[in-house]
Amino acid sequence: MSDSTQALNMDFTQKVVVETEKMDWVGSRADQVLRKPLEREFAESGRATSIVQFLPGASFPAHQHALGEEIFVLEGVFSDESGDYPAGTYLRNPPGSSHAPHSKEGCVIFVKLEQFSPEDTQHVALDTHQATMQPGIGHLNVLSLHSFQSEHSALVYWPAGERFQPHQHWGGEEILVLKGELIDEHGRYPQGTWIRSPHLSQHHPYVEQDTLIYVKTGHL
Repeated sequence: MSDSTQALNMDFTQKVVVETEKMDWVGSRADQVLRKPLEREFAESGRATSIVQFLPGASFPAHQHALGEEIFVLEGVFSDESGDYPAGTYLRNPPGSSHAPHSKEGCVIFVKLEQFSPEDTQHVALDTHQATMQPGIGHLNVLSLHSFQSEHSALVYWPAGERFQPHQHWGGEEILVLKGELIDEHGRYPQGTWIRSPHLSQHHPYVEQDTLIYVKTGHL
C-alpha cells in the first residue's frame, strides 16, 4: 500500500468534526506512543494533526521538523532535551528544529506537524496557566498564543451563557474544545471535539456552560 493512500481529511474545502474522546488509540513508529489521527498527508510524513499519548517512560526517536511543530499539552508532563512541559503548555518548534521527546510520567498532547511558513521561525514555550488572559469581544477572555501573517492561535474562555456574534472565517478556523461544550447552529461540540471549518465558512457560536477552546484562524 503506498504512503499516499494514508491521507486523511486533507480536503480543506470540507468541514470536519471529530469527537476525539470516542476514538480508539492506534500505534505509532515508537513503542508506548499512541495516537488519534485527525488529519494527515501521508502515513508517517508530511502535514499531520493528531492527539498523541506517551505512556509512562515512553520516548520518540530524535527527528527534525522541516516545517515546524506545534504542541499543546493536554495531560501530564511532556519533555525533551530542552525541558519539561506540564499540562497547559503551548510549544512551537520552528522549521528546521529537532528534538527527542519523551515523558517520564506519561502525557497526552495535541500536535500539529509540518504546517508552518518557512519564514515563521519563532520558538514558543508558554505555560498558559501562568499567563493572563485579556478581555475579548463581549465577555470572552482571550490568551494570544502566536501570530504570523494571517495565522493566529489563541485560547478563548467562554463564560456560561455567552453568545458570540455571527461571523465568517476568512482563511478558515480550527478549534479543539479543551473544557466544556461549544454549540452553534450546526451542532454541539463537547470536550475533546476537533473542528476544522473551511475558508469563508460561517457560524453563530454560543455556550451553556463555562468553556475553553484552542482556536486557530487564517491558516487554511
